[in-house]
Amino acid sequence: MKTPKLLPWYARKAGISIERAEALWRKAVREATAETGWVGNSEYWGACMDAFVSLLDKERNTLCTPQVLPFVRSHNRMWRLPLLAMEDVFAALNANWQRSTGLPRKAA
Repeated sequence: MKTPKLLPWYARKAGISIERAEALWRKAVREATAETGWVGNSEYWGACMDAFVSLLDKERNTLCTPQVLPFVRSHNRMWRLPLLAMEDVFAALNANWQRSTGLPRKAA
């Protein structure tokens, strides 16, 4: 039986291999066939997709992959904080200097 065209996308989204997603699709097809008793109608394909998505969710929950991206993003923001603070201090010093000397400010 053919697999859905979006199967690689579902596999990547769940973080599993395409081969494992194909095995889960075959299992979903067997479950839908047993559940509906029919093959090829819209109820059957809906049951296939529902079973496949639930199997993908179960598979994703069994994986113990750490979520690194939020951790890296927070460290990147924390690393930039001193630079942003220094930029604000220099802008304030520049504005204060221009105010005290009476020189007109240049447009940025």
